[in-house]
Amino acid sequence: MKLTLHHVNLSTTNVPQMDTFYREVLGLDMKPGRNAVRVKNEGYAGDVSFVTDGTMEIHLAEKDLGVAFRTKQAVNPLERGHIAFRTDDIAGFKRLLDEKGVPYSDFGGWAMSGWHQIFFYDPDGNVIEVHQVDGE
Repeated sequence: MKLTLHHVNLSTTNVPQMDTFYREVLGLDMKPGRNAVRVKNEGYAGDVSFVTDGTMEIHLAEKDLGVAFRTKQAVNPLERGHIAFRTDDIAGFKRLLDEKGVPYSDFGGWAMSGWHQIFFYDPDGNVIEVHQVDGE
């Protein structure tokens, strides 16, 4: 099972200001087409800017304390943000978490069309996402 760092999600109350900072100060570029595949009717419709260095992405997402309530999931990935990894075997990764006794929230394809996403906490309470893109 392959696991690679894909993005860091930073939750903010001011997406435009964060977008300007990351593009103008850090020289990152907009990730074209990423907003076009967002799913906005599954519990999160907040503003998101996607920026990249060409390899890794940063998702600048509007903070939303109600996501866990609306999705009926234990983990809220938009409260403080999260770090995300991409896998080629989401089922195998879920089995690993089960074997290790790590509880997770299986969001399925709730936020990005074609992505199956799970979220869980590390021992210090940081949120981690692991996702698989359909067909990979």
